[in-house]
Amino acid sequence: QVQLVESGGGLVQAGGRLRLSCVASGRISRIDDMGWYRQAPGKQRELVAKITSAGAANYADFVKGRFTASRDNAKYSAYLEMNSLKPEDTAVYYCNADALSINPSGEWVAERAWGQGTRVTVSS
Repeated sequence: QVQLVESGGGLVQAGGRLRLSCVASGRISRIDDMGWYRQAPGKQRELVAKITSAGAANYADFVKGRFTASRDNAKYSAYLEMNSLKPEDTAVYYCNADALSINPSGEWVAERAWGQGTRVTVSS
């Protein structure tokens, strides 16, 4: 019952910067961990960053020092600031959230929600 929408992807030159946003909506009771994942053509989806409800972030080794993940619980939003982008960062980036929501029947539902993804293309 939670919907996630990512935005901010696009085409950028190597060394450039993008800021991705993710906004959650729905009958949200609570959102615990949120995360950013990416999937490049022909590859498995991989974790980029994980953010706890308190805002503590941890990162995959390949983005440490370049990306910053954060969240704003009041806005039900998460962000990924991507700096010093490399061509190998090219992928569809997905937001996820571990959430407790209330379905139309009034029942609590625990779920891992995913957004539709936003494309990031880094040119040489």
